[in-house]
Amino acid sequence: MNIKRFPLGTLWTNCYLIWDDSGDGFVVDPGGPAKEVEDFIRSHDIRVKWIILTHGHNDHIGGVSELRNLSENGVAVHEDDADCLTSAQKNLSTFMGAEVEVASADRLLRDGERLTVGGMTLDVIHTPGHTLGGICIVVTDGGEQILISGDTLFARSIGRSDLPGGDEDTLIESLRKLDGLPLKMRVFPGHGPETTIGAEKQYNPYWPR
Repeated sequence: MNIKRFPLGTLWTNCYLIWDDSGDGFVVDPGGPAKEVEDFIRSHDIRVKWIILTHGHNDHIGGVSELRNLSENGVAVHEDDADCLTSAQKNLSTFMGAEVEVASADRLLRDGERLTVGGMTLDVIHTPGHTLGGICIVVTDGGEQILISGDTLFARSIGRSDLPGGDEDTLIESLRKLDGLPLKMRVFPGHGPETTIGAEKQYNPYWPR
């Protein structure tokens, strides 16, 4: 499994490009101007199968339109955040000074769904609390597994729950869905540095005890 991180936009949202050794890959959360991502995809001949959004906030969807033509299957988002793509008010860009709206998603995801990209499997975990349709994704490639956590889980913190669609109690319950994951599993959040499940269970003050 190959992983390339691109901090994009004014909030330095982590966009991830993940691909297997055969060159099949997917993009997660292109949140801002994405020319660097496009150039990398083209120069490495990566076949992008999906653009997957961990949720619908504007800082995670801002570069979708730039990359959409590179995605074989289009854009996927959880069904509960589908309206965020087409509504500047719901994705909160109305309040950020520059409205962002993109075309509707090509696939609406639900909890427990599995996508296949080349030799990788992507298992969707619905983790509301930051938004109604927030998700985490367990990516498996052979014996390697990682978690893409969006704004559900950060290193030593969690996403905001005071925005529309957010609820702290719901977000804490969502963390319980991650409790059984391997302690050594690497976690790639929507903002900030990489961490592990074990480190968050030990040091994250929000982790449910």
